[in-house]
Amino acid sequence: MFDKEFDVLKTKMLKYIMYKKRTEKEIRQKFSNMDETMVDDAIEYLKEAGYIDDSKYVERAVKEFMNIQTLSIKEIKYKLMSKGVDNNLIEDYISKHIYELEEYEAKCAQKIYYKKINTMEEIEVNMFLRKKGYKEESIKQIKE
Repeated sequence: MFDKEFDVLKTKMLKYIMYKKRTEKEIRQKFSNMDETMVDDAIEYLKEAGYIDDSKYVERAVKEFMNIQTLSIKEIKYKLMSKGVDNNLIEDYISKHIYELEEYEAKCAQKIYYKKINTMEEIEVNMFLRKKGYKEESIKQIKE
């Protein structure tokens, strides 16, 4: 009986993952009403099969953010943390891709600055950028 239930659970998890890539935490939350041991086993099975991999999730998510959004590095970090990604995975990714991310952040700050400068004072735009987590270096680069 347990095997059939286990297969059904694995199938449900796979469908959930295939619809949209998910973190381990998201999967655990979705299936929190199920038998915890069975959920653990199913997640372990799907990890071994390569369907659940939070480090690959970080990579894909950051690339996606960079293609369609204007975010500071801090905002990227918070978005990933809200998905339940382990902080060490996030920090590792950021440290390995710091130059690329800093360049992206500077471009985003510039985009936001030129979009907002028509309706706000320069000091207000700079405050807005700081509140969004942009580094001082990124804000200073705008005027260079």
